[in-house]
Amino acid sequence: MSAEQENRGGSDVRRAARLSVAPMMDWTDRHCRYLHRLLSQRALLYTEMVTAPALVRGGALHLLDFNPEEHPVALQLGGSDPQELAQAARLGEQAGYDQIDLNCGCPSDRVQSGTFGAVLMRSPELVADCVAAMREAVKIDVTVKCRIGVDEQEPREVLPDFLEKISAAGCGRVVIHARKAWLQGLSPKENRDIPPLDYELVREMKRAFPQLHVSINGGIDDLGTAEALLADGLDGVMIGRAAYHQPWDILANADARIYGEAGHPVSPEAAVQAMLPYIERHLAGGGRLHQITRHMLGLFAGRPGARQWRRVLSEGATRDGAGPELVEEALSRVPAAA
Repeated sequence: MSAEQENRGGSDVRRAARLSVAPMMDWTDRHCRYLHRLLSQRALLYTEMVTAPALVRGGALHLLDFNPEEHPVALQLGGSDPQELAQAARLGEQAGYDQIDLNCGCPSDRVQSGTFGAVLMRSPELVADCVAAMREAVKIDVTVKCRIGVDEQEPREVLPDFLEKISAAGCGRVVIHARKAWLQGLSPKENRDIPPLDYELVREMKRAFPQLHVSINGGIDDLGTAEALLADGLDGVMIGRAAYHQPWDILANADARIYGEAGHPVSPEAAVQAMLPYIERHLAGGGRLHQITRHMLGLFAGRPGARQWRRVLSEGATRDGAGPELVEEALSRVPAAA
């Protein structure tokens, strides 16, 4: 563990977990997280899921790259082999992550390396073995993100057993997506919307496992809902697509409303200006503008000029030679806020 991690300590990550941005494949990459950190200094950010085999067998350590400014930041791992996950967790700790999370919620039942994601809800003993191996391998927190059940399972029967087993294995924090996952018959996209939400079951789990830090995920699209869920006794709220598509609305006010910190939120315009040096460094290293600006399209959601902002970036950022001047042009299409 680095000195920086030692200084921050697990309690700070737990406090950060009052509000987190969900790990989302193809979305929450390092450029997205850099932008999100400009908007909120406190929220816990997650990587996209990285498979343990890619790190351990494939040697794809570049997947662990991140910017120091992103802290506190969690690495989400996918896999089902305890020893392989332990090795991957160790690599994540060495890379400087503040937390390691095991994906037991992705509604896909296999990748090349084998079983991972929500199908692990069927194997709580295996998940417990994975957690125990990872906990033994690292000093930072090991957490689990799960569903309330899969397919024909009865959530009120399987979820308490699942939580009991991973808690006994040393997992002190869990994020529960308050929907079942249907592994047969629904696509991953449909699994984000069609199965009904059961917030009350998650509340019941917090009451049944008071020692567990329980965060809730699924269908939360504004800070008011997040505040209400925290007031209900839950320890944290995880927001996914709303935080991505409306990052300013969700994150810029989070430090004051969720963490009780004084100060004015950074404006979308100021966030854009703060991104320009980052964009210049990325381009100087051989990167492309659209790799960053695709995550910035929602910054002005709901504001006059938002459509022009999106159009200029969407049409121009993929062109050869596109640079910071295109971002400044897009910003000029947004009327100054009153």
